[in-house]
Amino acid sequence: MMLGYLLGRAGISTVVLEKHADFLRDFRGDTVHPSTLMIMHELGLIDDFLKLPHSEIRALSAEIGDTRVRVADFSRISAPCRFIALMPQWDFLNFLADKGRRFSALKIMMSAEVTDLIQETGRVVGVKGTTSDGPLEVRADLVVGCDGRNSTVRSASGLVVQDLGSPIDVLWFRLSKKAGDPEQVLGRLRTDTMIVTIDRNEYWQCAFVIGKGGIEHIHAAGLEAFKAAVADAARFLSDRVDELKTFDDVKLLNVSVDRLTTWSRPGLLCIGDAAHAMSPVGGVGINLAIQDAVATANLLASKLKTGKLEDRDLDAVRQRRLFPVQVIQGLQVAVHNRVLKPTVSGKARTLKVPWPLKILDANAWLRRWPAQILGLGVRPEHVRSPDDP
Repeated sequence: MMLGYLLGRAGISTVVLEKHADFLRDFRGDTVHPSTLMIMHELGLIDDFLKLPHSEIRALSAEIGDTRVRVADFSRISAPCRFIALMPQWDFLNFLADKGRRFSALKIMMSAEVTDLIQETGRVVGVKGTTSDGPLEVRADLVVGCDGRNSTVRSASGLVVQDLGSPIDVLWFRLSKKAGDPEQVLGRLRTDTMIVTIDRNEYWQCAFVIGKGGIEHIHAAGLEAFKAAVADAARFLSDRVDELKTFDDVKLLNVSVDRLTTWSRPGLLCIGDAAHAMSPVGGVGINLAIQDAVATANLLASKLKTGKLEDRDLDAVRQRRLFPVQVIQGLQVAVHNRVLKPTVSGKARTLKVPWPLKILDANAWLRRWPAQILGLGVRPEHVRSPDDP
């Protein structure tokens, strides 16, 4: 949607295909970081955007055993909006779609599922799909796969995926919020459990970390054992875990961390999770995808508009975005292997606050830097005017 908005804004004939009839699904990855808020500011959309229902995180803490440590302070970063906005992703998507419809060059087709690529003489020239009205074909100078970690476009392209591995999966569920609940503390780490609790104003969105493929063991142990584990991991939730009536209330996220070795081939480009699936660690996936979209528009829009786009131009997006992806995925893999894997495997011998976290907790000015890296990334993108070269 972001890339469609930017290309439509530049006057480039663009079609966005969305397989569902609406955006009303529980995406869970609904953290809108300062880098994305900066993009909305540069587009002149931030005031209307922040009128949508949302909550704000201005600082991050973690709970290790019974010790709470402060790790990031967004009030100190260099950005127009110094907080993380928590907003249902369907609201974000609807907002972009509504704003994008003012551009005559942009067409948004709902209930249009891409099923295959159209290829001629070794290049991609469009897509095949299905709609409620029957088969669909769309031909284009450029096809961009933005369809996530299970990308149909990526699968049909033959592009090679490098799997970086993940020792964890995540179970998502929600529990009610009550008066007197603690302030926002995202991570709660104990010797054998890790849970993330995200304040959604009216309820807590919870992410319970398990070992890769461990869902069968969870089911075998039973719902009562799972509720007891949740209550132990986040003790303030112990009086409401019975809101989980069946395992249907608990959704599995199969965590993967991977990236394409090459993001493009003639006529085709993949971005976002279709190019690099991210772990939920840090909640950065949506924000990196939006950065990809901005970089793609910055690098390719003028050439698309003038009909001068060449196949070799497509790799410029990968070259621009690869380093930020490598840095974040490297940090995520390190957290997986050094923190989460020992915890969920029961091999964590002690539960001490690491000395770097002690230093962050004791020095407010240092907490800017984790916030800067998490909130803005290592190479934030900026929106260019449609008339910029």
